[in-house]
Amino acid sequence: MTSSTTTPQPKGTGAIIDPGSPRHSRIVGVGAYRPARVVTNAEIVDKIDSSDEWIRERSGIVSRHWAADDESVIDMAEHAARQALDHAGITPDQLGFVLMATVTHPYQTPAAAPELAARLGSTAPAMDISAACAGYCYGIATASDMVKGGSADYVLVIGVEKLTDFTDPYDRGTAFIFGDGAGAAIIGPSDTPGIGPTVWGSDGGQRDVISNRHSWLEVRDRLGDGSAEAAQADATEAATVEGASRKGWPMLTMAGQSVFRWAVWGMAPIAQQAIDRAGIKADDLDAFIPHQANIRIVDAMVKQLKLPPDIPVARDIVTTANTSAASIPIATTRMLAEGEIPSGGLALQIGFGAGLVYAAQVIVLP
Repeated sequence: MTSSTTTPQPKGTGAIIDPGSPRHSRIVGVGAYRPARVVTNAEIVDKIDSSDEWIRERSGIVSRHWAADDESVIDMAEHAARQALDHAGITPDQLGFVLMATVTHPYQTPAAAPELAARLGSTAPAMDISAACAGYCYGIATASDMVKGGSADYVLVIGVEKLTDFTDPYDRGTAFIFGDGAGAAIIGPSDTPGIGPTVWGSDGGQRDVISNRHSWLEVRDRLGDGSAEAAQADATEAATVEGASRKGWPMLTMAGQSVFRWAVWGMAPIAQQAIDRAGIKADDLDAFIPHQANIRIVDAMVKQLKLPPDIPVARDIVTTANTSAASIPIATTRMLAEGEIPSGGLALQIGFGAGLVYAAQVIVLP
């Protein structure tokens, strides 16, 4: 990664403790992709009877990126993956596994990861991870275990979402929140610990807090007589956002206040556990890169963790919005490229979202 500013240096006051693994793992390269189209709040407010000021105050979001109609999660993932491979200095044939975290690949099967691997020229085993906004951190944990256990030398982890395909532009509670994008990381072997123990878990009792409005079975039942002609007619109508809303497309729904309270009061203790289990102190961190869900959530976590003011904090939600599984690697890549955080420094990352699921770990920045 390159920078046009003075390159920051790691504090070097802490080191991740050795868990006694046969070998260690670390992130050796990252990459990101933001679609070309930038969408401001002004383009959204009329459909939700809102204002730019209301959106900024509620979420911190000023703009977001939307993928083109013919741009898929695999297309975006490929851009980010190739950048990560270049940053890591490895070739696709060296990949031992491909993990793609996404909840917006529009096929139940096949998964998106095998097609991505094929595009890259890899025949490595590949699978998707459905862990919503925690998907990237889930992928990092899984990839780290693969490398430390010896089942793979290099693992590609992708976080990618095309949330515009599943967002109702007339839903006042969600229409302004989401954006599209992809981020990637290459996890490889290391002589010293580069990925700390992951603190993760779930609370399936709160599954309805963030979910699709309808199941695929309900969508099927809305197809009428089930004939090919009826299905084609329905697909044609559902091609427009308005048609999709009328026909019961599985748009995302969210109980905003419930999510906010859970994230603010429940995730800071998880982040603190990740710091503790890595064997460091908050003062040792060189960066805090939380999932970009809401600027107020980010600021509340910073306050609860008592992070020193000198630690850079990702606030990419302002111009990227909530990209779910992609938000952490997108922010990491930008912060490194702009010289905001140091290569070799320690970063705390945490993802949390639908499930409800969460995961946090301290990593050494590539």
